[in-house]
Amino acid sequence: MAIIKGKIVSLDYEGKLENGEVFDSSQHGDHSHPLEFEVGAGHVIPGFDEAVLGMELGQEKEFEIEPENAYGHYREELKKQIPKQGFQRPLDEQGNPVEPQVGMVLGMKTPQGQMLPVKISAIDDQNITLDLNHPLAGKKLLFKIKILEIKDKPEEEAQTSEQTPDQTQTGEQTQTEDSLEDLADNEKKE
Repeated sequence: MAIIKGKIVSLDYEGKLENGEVFDSSQHGDHSHPLEFEVGAGHVIPGFDEAVLGMELGQEKEFEIEPENAYGHYREELKKQIPKQGFQRPLDEQGNPVEPQVGMVLGMKTPQGQMLPVKISAIDDQNITLDLNHPLAGKKLLFKIKILEIKDKPEEEAQTSEQTPDQTQTGEQTQTEDSLEDLADNEKKE
């Protein structure tokens, strides 16, 4: 059975950057944690969704995904300065505040409750600069996959589920930008 939109697929994968660095894999030591998703539902990046279409059970494939079909191009305008005064410092494992440092990655919650990685790219006396680009933005991604299972969506899910909107990086970043601007505005008022 060939993979079409609406099918549930399970697969092993390895994702690399052009320099050969592995950024993600379903293989962890001697065991595997296959990726399972509904094809065409927007649960994975668009280029990955497209690459599995037409594949068969047991088939292996290697493919590349350009930035525009992955996490988008790197956008300088997604670097935002916020006042250092009032910046809510992250907490360590014991719950103690940690001084922000360049390179530190923080989790930022969108209005929809999704956590996004935000990297501190600069700190000066007055401001902290946050980079809202996805860590893989602007990068070509190389994948090697093997299809382990193809199945139909369970009948009750097919009848009751709503369409999941395709959440592209642009939409998520716009919401994140709004959240960050709200955060900065609130800090200025205090």
